[in-house]
Amino acid sequence: MFKKVLIVEDQEIMNQGILNTIKELNIPDFDYVTYCDEALGRIRTALERESPYELLIADLSFDKDHISQKLHSGQELIFEAKKIQPGLKVIVFSVEKKAKTIDDLYKIYKVDGFVGKARRDGQDLKSSIRKIFNGETVIPQEILNTMRHISSEFDTYDIKLLELLAKGHKQSEISTYLKEHNMMPYGIRSIEKRLNELRDSLGAKNNIEMIVICKDIGLI
Repeated sequence: MFKKVLIVEDQEIMNQGILNTIKELNIPDFDYVTYCDEALGRIRTALERESPYELLIADLSFDKDHISQKLHSGQELIFEAKKIQPGLKVIVFSVEKKAKTIDDLYKIYKVDGFVGKARRDGQDLKSSIRKIFNGETVIPQEILNTMRHISSEFDTYDIKLLELLAKGHKQSEISTYLKEHNMMPYGIRSIEKRLNELRDSLGAKNNIEMIVICKDIGLI
């Protein structure tokens, strides 16, 4: 089992839950901080002292207060931490629900696991820590299912269509934009046809519902 863990969480109640999990796993050396800047400093110092952290457990969102910070999110912390300690294992422990955002944690920030804050999050966190210690990458099944659907159905053209539609552009305006940016097809009939296909794919009754769904899953 991991011997040294750093926890970064600014909600005291959540901190206590994570600490209980750490203690149940008999992890002997652990620290927790509430600011990303302090967390990065601790990681750097531990490396310099040749006693590095083996696992980072971090939230994504942190409330702003009177103390100025250079790092404002879990993503920024993970990115910087990986730069100075590439082998550091990372679990994100967050209320984040958007599948695209969570998928980016794996593809861009190279995290090892994601645990959603919920009723049974203590058990999920404990299980994830054990699996990651054994070399596994832990991805929630619902995120896998959603991202497989997105990757098979939506390309760059589709996402741009949805983004422009979400901004309130009419199909004629979308056509003009696509033509100016050499994105084909840019004909109004082609645009309308593709939007119909996307609505069917997402099970949306109209464009408004489609945009809401896309925002909910973090596609746009």
